[in-house]
Amino acid sequence: MQENIGRFGGDAGNVTVFGQSAGGMSVGALLGAPRARSLFHRAICMSGAADHVLSGAEAHVIAEKFLQELGGPSPNPVILGRIPLDELLAAQNRTMASLSDLRNLMVFLPSVDRDVVPEQPIDQIRRGATADTPILTGATLEEWKLFGLIDGGMAPFDQERLIARFSEVLPDLPRAPTATTAARRFHEALGDRTAANREKWTWHAFQSARIFHWPSVRLAEAQREGGGSSHSYLVTWRAPLARRALGACHAIDIPFVFGNTQHPLARPLTGLRREARILSRRMQHAWIEFASSGKHGHDRLPDWPLYETERRSTMIFGRDCELAEAPLDAERALLASWARI
Repeated sequence: MQENIGRFGGDAGNVTVFGQSAGGMSVGALLGAPRARSLFHRAICMSGAADHVLSGAEAHVIAEKFLQELGGPSPNPVILGRIPLDELLAAQNRTMASLSDLRNLMVFLPSVDRDVVPEQPIDQIRRGATADTPILTGATLEEWKLFGLIDGGMAPFDQERLIARFSEVLPDLPRAPTATTAARRFHEALGDRTAANREKWTWHAFQSARIFHWPSVRLAEAQREGGGSSHSYLVTWRAPLARRALGACHAIDIPFVFGNTQHPLARPLTGLRREARILSRRMQHAWIEFASSGKHGHDRLPDWPLYETERRSTMIFGRDCELAEAPLDAERALLASWARI
């Protein structure tokens, strides 16, 4: 459910919470909320994981800026409650425009408050807080291509622009290479995936890995380290009418999970071919099976082992569904070597 969360199940003993994009990030935050964890028993994070929670200091800076944009009212619930909605939204937009950048795209996020979310969810998960909560986590192969249409569209993207963007995202890491070296190494890790227009597709692949693939891997690894179980997936289905421009972009999995591949708005992403309906049924059955019983597959999919750091077994959902061992591992290894970015 894009930018939202939902739930499967009815009775208190069999509830699965799931979400996509900001919804997946919200599910990740719920995994770090002790009072919420008793309300659900399994979690599905689609294109969003457990790395998207602000520290208390970061939240304070954003709150101060938001109040400034409102004209500096006292942070009093009664006073804030009297401000018209359109003024609140306008101040929110100004705050986002002022504080967001390539490194921190989203400004308004859950935060560590020592109460609802006492510390970073990924740290709690690594210590075993969700050991009894099976997790399904994954992303699409070319997430950033959707945002790339907004971020410069199809305009030329040269080497100078690529280096400038790597410099903005990697400014302070003592172990990180220079931006030029980082861009070159990441391009080399992609192999033949960027044969043409390589600067643009290198940037798209880097952002896809940094914001979506890497957090998903971190979640699966933390869950494993904490003694819990997780399963990993990667959606590789490419939009038939825009295979190069959109490819396997952010949100392309939504019509497949919800069975809406024939909806007019979904057809540019799914097409009308029989393979789209088959993939949709396979993904739906996998999600429902996981939600209803905790099982991680069905008879129309290959065997789907638990995620282990030795093998990194990942189900590939594309025109053909197959199990892959450590897909995109060169990208993962680079991001791991550069620490948290």
